[in-house]
Amino acid sequence: MFDQQTADVLPPNHFLRQPRPDFLVGVHEGHIDTSTLAAHDFDLDTRTGFMPPDPPLSRLPEQWELWETALDAAMHTKLQLAIKPNLTTEEEKSSESWREHIQQLPVIPTSELAHSELLLRRAHHVLTFLMHFYIYTLPLSSPVLIPESISVPLVAVSNHLQVPPVVTYSDNVLYNWDIILPGAQNELGFKPPALDNLRSQDMFTGTIDEQEFYLASARIELRGVEALELMRATMDEMFVGDEIAIRRITAYLHKLASVIQDLKGILLDVRKGCDPSTFYHSIRPWFRGADSDPAHRKWVFAGVEEQPTNLSGPSAGQSTLIHSLDVFLGLDNCNVAEGDVTPDQRTLLRRMQIYMPRHHRNFLRHLSTNPRQVRTLVTQAEPDAELLDAYNAAVQSVKEFRDAHIKIVAIYIIGPAARERMELEQADPQARDAPKGGRGVLKGTGGTDLVRFLKGVRDKTAEAVIEPTLE
Repeated sequence: MFDQQTADVLPPNHFLRQPRPDFLVGVHEGHIDTSTLAAHDFDLDTRTGFMPPDPPLSRLPEQWELWETALDAAMHTKLQLAIKPNLTTEEEKSSESWREHIQQLPVIPTSELAHSELLLRRAHHVLTFLMHFYIYTLPLSSPVLIPESISVPLVAVSNHLQVPPVVTYSDNVLYNWDIILPGAQNELGFKPPALDNLRSQDMFTGTIDEQEFYLASARIELRGVEALELMRATMDEMFVGDEIAIRRITAYLHKLASVIQDLKGILLDVRKGCDPSTFYHSIRPWFRGADSDPAHRKWVFAGVEEQPTNLSGPSAGQSTLIHSLDVFLGLDNCNVAEGDVTPDQRTLLRRMQIYMPRHHRNFLRHLSTNPRQVRTLVTQAEPDAELLDAYNAAVQSVKEFRDAHIKIVAIYIIGPAARERMELEQADPQARDAPKGGRGVLKGTGGTDLVRFLKGVRDKTAEAVIEPTLE
């Protein structure tokens, strides 16, 4: 604990003798900002959050150029989904020719990639895109046997990164962006990218719709940087715990609620650039995981002794930012089970953390083990009414964000799925009389029972609001 005796032995310019900064006011001139001291432990940038401060590597060195040229060919040839209606013979031959090329590629060693996290990230991105292109251009009647040229290096790279060998949220969003127009640097030599100055590096369809789908999440991540700073500032004040700290925490929680409202707005704005029908039929199928495979095929990684088991596709549930809000506010969402998951099994939200970069998982672990929890402070023996209102405002904002997520899922997945089912029933009257259980549960790309899970998490969030104690 910092006391006067400690202060007396410190030099006058020591940072522990500086006045406590107020995050909403900013650091006074001449004072040292120590907020970045622990950030690098979690690959967390104080300016760009969970996204890297610079655009991700856009191409691997020449040693792995065969992977890059194969991805270029898939994108430039505009390979088509095998399930595309009225797929032409020419499109089928184009896909078959590309897959034959993949099968003939050599197994390129990955040992030299291990020296660089940036190279490993790019390799994972390229190899998983190649794998998904390969799998989803295969006819549904064909088994999924991923060639050694992809499977062997992909599993090796994934083991180094400690993430599954499948396209993840990080591959589509965190490590798949660039700047449209480079801007002038500020006095510190760095200027965070503007939300409207981003583009995606690689895509399955090359459409504006796909890009806007990815960038909606990227913009949420960047706007969420302020939320992370508010969390840090709140935890700093909780360490002190005096009346000034309570007033500041109250202000920080109100500001956090406002930031989460902005995140909700960005989420809903995806409707401006991404058409629901295009997304459902042409984009979403590309990044389904093995547990969402339309033909329920087993994915076999050729040349790999221990076959991977965690193969769910990318999902917003893999965003560390959203998990951070849950953990910080003490929301009980990690107790929401998926389907018939037993209590001793991992729940969905915990399982989604497997797909996050390992440093980001460590951040969540660090956040959850913090001995000073904001919800505990709010529910203390002598509660502060203004603090309680601020906390409930933040929880309510998270609940409204989840309402917006359910709305987007209804527009982009539930609605198109219902229309598709109706068209099938009109074409085949016998399908209308099929038992409901045989139609299958609507699943997300991450393999979730979509509607049930999202509503369960939303309702749990609403239940986290703390009612005022009656005097």
